Amino acid sequence: MARGPDGVGGGKGVSLADQLFNAQSVADLGAQFAVLPGFDADRFVAQVVPGLASRSLLERLDWIADGLEAQLPSNFAAMADALEAAMPPALDSSLTDNDFGRFIHAVPGILAVRHGLEDHRERALDLLYAATKRFSMEFYIRPFLNRWPEETLARLDRWVEDDNYHVRRLVSEGTRPRLPWARNLILDPSVPLRFLDALHSDPTRYVTRSVANHMNDLSKVMPETVVTHLSAWQASGRQAPKEIDWITRHALRTAVKRGEPGALALLGYRAGGVTAHLTVQTPTLRIGDALHFAVDLLGADDRNVMVDYRLGFARPGRAVEKVFKLKTGRLQKGQPTTFEKRHPLRGDATTYKLHPGWHRLVVQVNGEDVAEGGFELLSDAEG
Repeated sequence: MARGPDGVGGGKGVSLADQLFNAQSVADLGAQFAVLPGFDADRFVAQVVPGLASRSLLERLDWIADGLEAQLPSNFAAMADALEAAMPPALDSSLTDNDFGRFIHAVPGILAVRHGLEDHRERALDLLYAATKRFSMEFYIRPFLNRWPEETLARLDRWVEDDNYHVRRLVSEGTRPRLPWARNLILDPSVPLRFLDALHSDPTRYVTRSVANHMNDLSKVMPETVVTHLSAWQASGRQAPKEIDWITRHALRTAVKRGEPGALALLGYRAGGVTAHLTVQTPTLRIGDALHFAVDLLGADDRNVMVDYRLGFARPGRAVEKVFKLKTGRLQKGQPTTFEKRHPLRGDATTYKLHPGWHRLVVQVNGEDVAEGGFELLSDAEG
């Protein structure tokens, strides 16, 4: 049986919301808050649990926060003190990866934004600092960056050097331009680069994975800047060679799919110097068949190659292209190398629908188009 982030069994048919927020996790949270004078854990559980089923995952977090808030001081400073007093022990700071914590402990972040954003900025940031050692506050630092950019960035300048790697990761993860599920940042995406310049040499993969994901986000809007910084990080020698190679590959994964020359060159795939001959063995086929083609490559010198191909799918009104991986390999000077591919053209694909007509096939080596052909796709009814 799969295990959710809260250690809850996530068998087939069990939603993520039910794995994370259920009677047991609410009871666990209530027991933690029972250390506060006057807090009635049974009342909290009885109020919250019946309302979970009708709510989505993120709505459940807000609902749980409502239930806690009903028994916490209305004064924010006192509320923050109570939230900190009820926190479980901090996550093990001696680990280096995959210690995400429990989603149920996101509640202090919700209340920090709800009651501290406008009038209690500094105390709210203190609360986020404590809470992120239990569960990442990446969603909840973002409203502060939007409302108080300079003041919040000043905090992050200090946190980037914190002894706790969960705090350091928050600096990178919370400032990602395209953090999944999170609200957008108004912040200029180039501003957090100073944090990444420091954090790329972090000794924990939990932090460097966030740095790489952040750079992958940036590569979609600032590809040249990303390559420049990654090159500088490699040259600095501050990170172990194996780790900086991993960061570079992970950070450039989207740029590589687009065939960005700078990204490919940084990974050792130089453009130019390759001739190609494409043979389409199945020039006519039906939906449900497999496209079969081969490309012969000849290099002017010894070189690594990343071979991709693009299919231009026939569509009513316009063609749509998709990029697919073929293979990576190494060419020896003057020695032809053949790469072959069978690509099923399934009629029941969930990501795109096939239409009869002429389809374009382009082979790409190290980001450069080197050969082009095509094939005619017939419907199932056509012979």
